[in-house]
Amino acid sequence: MKKFLNDPVDFVDEMLEGIYAAHPMVTYANGDLRCLVTAKPKAGKVGLTTGGGSGHLPTFLGFVGDGMLDGAAVGGVFQSPSAEQMYQVTKAVDQGAGVLYIYGNYSGDIINFDMAAELADLDGIAVKQVVGNDDVASSVVGEEHKRRGVAGIFFIYKAAGAAAAEGLSLDEVSRIADKARLKSRTMGVALSSCVVPEIGHATFSIGEDEMEIGMGIHGEPGISRKKLAPADAVVDEMMDRIFNETDYKPGDDVAVLVNGLGGTPLEELYILFRRVRQLLDSRGVTAKHVWIGEFATSMEMAGASVSILHLDAELDRLMAAPANTPFFKHITG
Repeated sequence: MKKFLNDPVDFVDEMLEGIYAAHPMVTYANGDLRCLVTAKPKAGKVGLTTGGGSGHLPTFLGFVGDGMLDGAAVGGVFQSPSAEQMYQVTKAVDQGAGVLYIYGNYSGDIINFDMAAELADLDGIAVKQVVGNDDVASSVVGEEHKRRGVAGIFFIYKAAGAAAAEGLSLDEVSRIADKARLKSRTMGVALSSCVVPEIGHATFSIGEDEMEIGMGIHGEPGISRKKLAPADAVVDEMMDRIFNETDYKPGDDVAVLVNGLGGTPLEELYILFRRVRQLLDSRGVTAKHVWIGEFATSMEMAGASVSILHLDAELDRLMAAPANTPFFKHITG
């Protein structure tokens, strides 16, 4: 294992200390470094919180800021944060309009967010929940409730964050977040493993000339392992699965997110987007909003994912809205 760290046990907390030192727009609640919240809460606004394991920067905590989230509970590497941490974040971000939880479809997170919501209810804090499940590789059509939440959760953060910034109610922000969830699809491919610091060795093994289509962001098995193919062929296979689930028509607009998993050069992500754009153009579909970079990583795993959000007028407006967070800035005008 070659990593820039001190004691692996301190990996997450020292990472958080660095984030707080670099980005004064965020702070922490209840004396707990792992309860990350905005330093400038907006009175009367619906609070938006997320949470999940470390190792996926900038998801989850990197999107706390203006126009997006208000707080994030931070777990160990690939581990869920506790219900108590989620509860403390909830209390810190509540401004009297209620709180919306947005997180991925993983059993530990579901259990702990449910417990946090129950604790918040005892305090009179209204809580709603939207659980991201955009990973088309992790379950079949008709059983979408079994799908993992991966990079497409960014679209939910963006839509809900813009809606909350407009002053919409908890019910409306929740409705919009759920619409973004329903209209998001993601497909990924992994080329290498990653190393969890406290374990010290690769999570899984994969051949130098192999790729795994549909692998999860914690190394969960994908749908097929095969020889590494040219970039266009890889994108074609990923996009076929997205196209098969979405009724795109000529004239439709989409948002596109090409996401690196932590060990893929930006140059390669643009090669992937080039082919995504070609495939969309061939169907008469416009890539109206495009983001390319690292949005949901898996430590140093080599690989990438493509997320597509099928836009309507409302989602188009919200994707275009400004945002300013430590790891994501969107400027309009």
